[in-house]
Amino acid sequence: MQGLLLAAGQSLRFGADKRLALVDGRPMALACALAMRAALDDVLVVLRAQDAALARELARHGIAVTHCPDAALGMGNSLAHGVRETAQARGWVIGLADMPRVQPATIRAVADAVVDGGIAMPVFAGRRGHPVGFSRAYFSALSALRGDAGARAVVQAHAARVCELPTADSGVLFDIDAPQPP
Repeated sequence: MQGLLLAAGQSLRFGADKRLALVDGRPMALACALAMRAALDDVLVVLRAQDAALARELARHGIAVTHCPDAALGMGNSLAHGVRETAQARGWVIGLADMPRVQPATIRAVADAVVDGGIAMPVFAGRRGHPVGFSRAYFSALSALRGDAGARAVVQAHAARVCELPTADSGVLFDIDAPQPP
């Protein structure tokens, strides 16, 4: 199962590059990538074209990156780019680089729950969270995404194929959109 970490956002609500904000002493994007790598053998981080410094930091930790030339057009474009770059994968676990509290065990559980033709996502306190896993059956739909909605339309169109995984990991809902007070 291929891990894809979407880290090409512009951090508009954050007011600065939140991917570089420190979480437990590490840049947030790196913390998220390391959690994903602890759970999955193959991880690819999708960055903006101009993200050379962040790419070097991730590479220093042995994490592969790809640069999405049209990331500014929205998360769907970044996700589609990552899926196309890993076209050989049997499926994808898609995480977000502003969710540093997701536990590796949760990421692994999502990967393990993806079956042929299925979608898997964690649920905490009755709310669906991230990361979301997709089987290879969704390659065409995922690789054609555009805009800022991500894979929401794919999940909605295949609602009967979604496996909800109850979890005690509140990190599946915890994203950082504004600077945290010290």
